[in-house]
Amino acid sequence: MVLRAGALEINATDEKTAAEAELIRATGKDALTELRAVLGVLGEEGGDYHPRPTLADLDGLLEQSRSAGVPVERHEEGDPGALPVMVQHTAYRVVQEALTNIHKHAGRAATQVVLRHLPAALQVDVRNAAPPDPALDLPSGGSGLLGLRERVELLGGEFTAGTEPDGGFVVSVRLPT
Repeated sequence: MVLRAGALEINATDEKTAAEAELIRATGKDALTELRAVLGVLGEEGGDYHPRPTLADLDGLLEQSRSAGVPVERHEEGDPGALPVMVQHTAYRVVQEALTNIHKHAGRAATQVVLRHLPAALQVDVRNAAPPDPALDLPSGGSGLLGLRERVELLGGEFTAGTEPDGGFVVSVRLPT
């Protein structure tokens, strides 16, 4: 999949197709890296270990979406303090899945990623405006948001996702810290 998306990206005749192919390639590559890390933890000792992405890696993720044409703004409120690594990793994955869904279903809709550092929780909200091209709606496996909900609830957090009255979409997560 990663190789075919890379080939499509290089040979695309228009920018939109090239941007979508780049997103598919990058997402597939990230998934393979994570799978290798999981398999390495389960099987091999002494193998190369790649740390899980955390909030320190978030700007790179946002830049990938920007380079594919999605205008993404990041806002952060409160004092981050020292957050547990699992909370940071889960927050990163929430943003990653939300951005993937925006690429698939909302195209280049304006997007905001908001991190609120609360006294005992991290609130993560990813909102996109209504899609500028309502005809865009790529196929979906349908398990991304379900997987996020399970991941968040395993940490004792709260998860909501849904369409907003203006036609946009929001993914909202509160993770205990």
